Amino acid sequence: MNPIARLLLLFVLAIPCATGAASDYAAREEVQAFITEMQDRHGFDADELRRLFGQAQMLPTVIKYVLPPSSPRQRSWRAYRPRYIDSARVAGGLAFWQRNEPAIKAASEQYGVPPEIIVAIIGVETVYGRNIGDFETFSALTTLAFDYPPRAELFRRELGELLLLAREQQRDVREFRGSYAGALGLPQFLPSSWRSYAVDFDGDDHVDLFGSPADAIGSVARFLGEHGWERDKPVSLRVTSIDGEPKPLLDSGIEPLLNTDDLEQFGVKTRSPAPPATRFALIDLITPDEPTEYWLGFHNFYVITRYNRSSFYAMSVYQLGEALRASWQSSEQAAR
Repeated sequence: MNPIARLLLLFVLAIPCATGAASDYAAREEVQAFITEMQDRHGFDADELRRLFGQAQMLPTVIKYVLPPSSPRQRSWRAYRPRYIDSARVAGGLAFWQRNEPAIKAASEQYGVPPEIIVAIIGVETVYGRNIGDFETFSALTTLAFDYPPRAELFRRELGELLLLAREQQRDVREFRGSYAGALGLPQFLPSSWRSYAVDFDGDDHVDLFGSPADAIGSVARFLGEHGWERDKPVSLRVTSIDGEPKPLLDSGIEPLLNTDDLEQFGVKTRSPAPPATRFALIDLITPDEPTEYWLGFHNFYVITRYNRSSFYAMSVYQLGEALRASWQSSEQAAR
């Protein structure tokens, strides 16, 4: 653990781990500077912001959750995968798909994203809305913005976006509840993503990522579409064998920069031929003490990592989506 994280951990452990601890944020110099910035750039009332920050609570649990582990965790695909892909999540996804089929179909047609990927994102993020988080978002982001130096810049930006979002929605900013890191609603959008990509997909002239599955569905599809999703193009392809040393391919990163010449040079074999003139990355799904599982990640795989920059996450979305599509097709055949 780096020295800053260690000091923060000692600080957090010294705080009683209650739901919230009193902290007069409004009196702190850096908060006052933030208030001035929001007033000057966005026309907020400084007195109202001081009142809000005077009511914000310091949430020590939030810092504990964002702290890096005391020792580096070993990546393990075998341990990671069952957290997001199991029979219950597939059954829940099928039920969600059936309940919301018109919105899912419309979003897929409009943005070019397959229905199973839309459903899988919401399934991985919140189990179709069951686990959206119960942290008071304003206090959580205030805690991270002013009491977690390693990522203060990110969380101050999201805190400003939350205030703007609340004003646009004409809601009390303290009403928002979500994850410990400020993610909101069924798709777990940060406030900046909500403001940039969320859509009113149910036509009620109001964007609601908490209570409207249609809005969440449309917003996920729009997010992926605007990050470059390629309609009717593949996501990933299983590698069956590699004759050479894969490290040079892995070193090129998760962005799809490799081509079929690279496959031939390193003796990479796949279950089916890679589409010609297609670029990809080599994805390694590592499990300690087991052979590494390799896949090709095409452009659409990379797009999923714009939602969460983890190859494990993107593969979970893809494989849950494949299981959901198979379940959907089986249910359709049974209904005939």
